[in-house]
Amino acid sequence: MHTEEKSQRELGPADYLAMFRRRWVLIAILTVVGPVLAYGVSRFLETRYKSQTLVLVEPPTVPTTIVPQVDLTSISQRLSTMQQQILSRTRLEPIVRQFGLYSKDVNQVPMEELVGRLQKAIDVTPVQPMAETGARDLPGFFVSVTLDNPRTAQAVCTAVTSMFIEEDLGRQEQHSDQTTQFLSQQLAEAKTDLDAQDGKLAAFKGRDSGVLPEDEQTNLNLLTGLTSQLDAASQALARAQQDKSFAESMLTQQLSTWQASQGGHDPDTLQQQLAVLRAQLANLQARYTDDYPDVIKAKAGVAALEKRIAEAPDPKGDTDLNKAQKAAGEPAQITQWRAQVHTAEQVISEKTREQEQIKKQIALYQSRVQASPLVEQQYKELTRGYQTALDSYNDLLKKRDQAEMSGALNRQQQGEQFRVLDPANLPDRPSYPNRPLFALGGLGAGLGLGLGLCLLLEMQNTSLRSERDVEFALRLPVLAMIPLVEPVSTKKLNKTVVRSPADSNLGLSAGA
Repeated sequence: MHTEEKSQRELGPADYLAMFRRRWVLIAILTVVGPVLAYGVSRFLETRYKSQTLVLVEPPTVPTTIVPQVDLTSISQRLSTMQQQILSRTRLEPIVRQFGLYSKDVNQVPMEELVGRLQKAIDVTPVQPMAETGARDLPGFFVSVTLDNPRTAQAVCTAVTSMFIEEDLGRQEQHSDQTTQFLSQQLAEAKTDLDAQDGKLAAFKGRDSGVLPEDEQTNLNLLTGLTSQLDAASQALARAQQDKSFAESMLTQQLSTWQASQGGHDPDTLQQQLAVLRAQLANLQARYTDDYPDVIKAKAGVAALEKRIAEAPDPKGDTDLNKAQKAAGEPAQITQWRAQVHTAEQVISEKTREQEQIKKQIALYQSRVQASPLVEQQYKELTRGYQTALDSYNDLLKKRDQAEMSGALNRQQQGEQFRVLDPANLPDRPSYPNRPLFALGGLGAGLGLGLGLCLLLEMQNTSLRSERDVEFALRLPVLAMIPLVEPVSTKKLNKTVVRSPADSNLGLSAGA
């Protein structure tokens, strides 16, 4: 009961100071023994030496704005990937055999375990960029190797660092070559597609020449000009027909007058008159219907003249010479009117042919203008496909050239690469164990152990050492304290025995 109540009493600084005074010898002994013991233990541990090198990432000599990099993977990702590859068994087993690492365990321990030891001995630590520089990628990394021999640690560290540099160069060259090969293949396919599109476009232009969108305005202009030419030809034809009609009319009058003066009816003259009337009838029928009065009148004149010719006697006695003499005997005015009629007929024939040709051309250009929207749609589709193929080809060509230049920079070691800034050092002191640190740890451990044992012993001791302990245990006030006198040999000169009023007759009660 007293122990439980004692353990529940709150201890003050004076109590802890009294404990330290009573147990300071134990604390001092453990504090002194702790560093000695820890240092002694460190002497029996296996010594390790750490060799370290610093590798920086050098930017390319040619700016990336001129020759972009093919491999856009960040340094962190590249370093992580290379670390997994280099620290694999395939890459580390030759190092174990080359440098004779763990020679004592080579024939006793599987190679996987020896490689695992070497993997743990190799440490790759990235160099964090400075915050004020604003860099987003790693500027470099440390490679450290910890082994039991300093020269072996330095050699292995150098070998591992060289593996990182060679792996990075080989990776970039391989990436550039693969990218160039892939782009070359894609470029060949794009060239085939471009040639096909070019052939389709050329065939379309050859088939629909004159109907292309760029020819539409030309067709409209030509159509307008042809319409004007048709109007002019029609007007010229109408004038020629009018001139012919007038000349024929005058010729008929002149013939009638001349024949009347000759006092006879010459069949040849009647035939000529019939020809003139038929020509006038044909001209009228070309412009008017059969019910038109002039047409009816001309038909009646032709019929009457044909009847006269049928009733006239056949001039069998006339010879060609006589006909020529009759023709030669016609007046000059009749000859002139005949010439004008003949000229008018030639003009009419020429203008009619011209009119037909112009109409054909107008029909051709009208068909082109009407077909222009459909042709334009097809032309746009072909042009769009050709432009897409051309853009794809040019883009692939540009990327392939960039990949080739990037590969050339890597082969010339002018691209982004790893460079050793601090070669692997030869350690002159072991990195493990750190004996001063072990001694300091032993000092702290001894001091802590001494304080813990001191507190444990004090908590297990149920003695009443002060007035507060008596009042807390008996729940009665203390009236007097009698010191305990013992022999000097007992070494309890400083110990005081406290008696309560309930246990001693020498004390006074609280109510006295």
